[in-house]
Amino acid sequence: MLSTSSNRSDDVVDVDQNSQPNLPIQLSKNQSLSHRPPPLAEVEMATRSLSEDSPPTPSWFTPKRLLVIFCVINMLNYVDRGAIASNGVNGSQRTCDDKGICTSGSGIQGDFRLNNFQDGVLSSAFMVGLLVASPIFASLAKSHNPFRLIGVGLSVWTFATAGCGSSFDFWSIAICRMLVGVGEASFISLAAPFIDDNAPIPQKTAWLAMFYMCIPTGVALGYVYGGLVGSHLNWRYAFWGEAILMLPFAVLGFVIKPLQLKGFAPAESGKAQVVASVSEGSEASNLNDHVSEDISDQASERSIKSIGESRFLNQLSQFSQDMKILLQEKVYVVNVLGYIAYNFVIGAYSYWGPKAGYNIYHMSNADMMFGGVTIVCGIVGTISGGFILDQMGATISNAFKLLSAATFLGAISCLTAFCLSSLYGFLALFTVGELLVFATQAPVNYVCLHSVKPSLRALSMAISTVSIHIFGDVPSSPLVGVLQDHVNNWRKTALALTSIFFLAAGIWFVGIFLKSIDKFNEDGENQISLDSKANMKPLLEGNGDNL
Repeated sequence: MLSTSSNRSDDVVDVDQNSQPNLPIQLSKNQSLSHRPPPLAEVEMATRSLSEDSPPTPSWFTPKRLLVIFCVINMLNYVDRGAIASNGVNGSQRTCDDKGICTSGSGIQGDFRLNNFQDGVLSSAFMVGLLVASPIFASLAKSHNPFRLIGVGLSVWTFATAGCGSSFDFWSIAICRMLVGVGEASFISLAAPFIDDNAPIPQKTAWLAMFYMCIPTGVALGYVYGGLVGSHLNWRYAFWGEAILMLPFAVLGFVIKPLQLKGFAPAESGKAQVVASVSEGSEASNLNDHVSEDISDQASERSIKSIGESRFLNQLSQFSQDMKILLQEKVYVVNVLGYIAYNFVIGAYSYWGPKAGYNIYHMSNADMMFGGVTIVCGIVGTISGGFILDQMGATISNAFKLLSAATFLGAISCLTAFCLSSLYGFLALFTVGELLVFATQAPVNYVCLHSVKPSLRALSMAISTVSIHIFGDVPSSPLVGVLQDHVNNWRKTALALTSIFFLAAGIWFVGIFLKSIDKFNEDGENQISLDSKANMKPLLEGNGDNL
């Protein structure tokens, strides 16, 4: 006699071997042989799919390959930001003199005849897509393989940058820039947790530092790349070139065996959940009745719609619960608050710094001077911060000590620099100050990753990114402009702005005294099974010392 049941803990379908020895359904290793599957065609197909999966094979990625590839992708993201701000790509407006003689503009501004406001919108349009999509991708990581989500995001990024090169007016390129932010969101939210999982334990923050070091490097390369391509070819080729460079990495996200993030259900569990959900539905029916396999199209459509609505509501409910848990983590909240204050100053420095330097010290090449100092300090300071924390012992408490000390000393150095009348004295102290404040990049992201349980790391990175932009660098530039209009003194404005570093240092200093627990090894609600971990072992250990 046939019997039907569902094992909810293992999400498997069982078959009575004695009564049905020739049942035409192949069974996977994890399936027992006591019951047959529910008599629905959908369940039979799902079970076949589970059984026909090939044995797990090691991923092509080794830890060092992962770091190198993610660094290149991160650099390309910021090359794009630097390129659109470069003179070769951004260009200049069409101008006319008093005699009515006009010179044609260049770049995006000249071709589309944009005013300064529209040009400013383009430079920050990507932020709209980034801020909206970051929490969405982080939430989707709960139900979809995060590595595949990065592939989707990079594909969107590739097509969006190609669209920028093919745009025909302001609105077309503005929409493409927003989509660039959408594509970048998946990578920004999920890349750091992948690196954190695969980095050697004694070098976790050093690896994060190398990843974030690509930000200033990418922006600097973007300036050069955009200038060269724009002046020798056309600004459109700069975007097309970026798309071509990113395309192989987008394809890689789909064709390579996906890596698995700690704290998230393995990719194969999606099929098991399909079988389980259908099996649970069949339990309500009479087990002795013969269920017809001919289901009407209308009933199937209703079922699919119902499943889709239920899945969306479940994801929304899960996102709300995760946000509540995240905001209750005092260590995480304090860390992000300090990061907001820090990014408020850094964002205004990057926008107003050259102009302040020109007016205070009459620099003839303020762009090159500030740009060069920022690039060198960004690279050296970021990497140094990661290595220093590893030498101190990578703990949350030590991270807060480094954050508060580096920011406090950096604030003193920068504040003193703006008080000096000598240009060379200013450059010397400002360089020291920037080295210190850039040393915070790896520690602050280390705290974001380790102050929450593994299944919340993607969301923690997404909310951190959204927060530091919405409350940090986005409002800081216009607010500093308002202050300068009021006081009409760039030295006083620069001193007032720099003093906010002390607020960031104070907030991070409070974090030292909070009860901090490294939750990297805590089991989340979707923690990977032991069997899955055994299958994933080669991802982390295979040829770890070789590329």
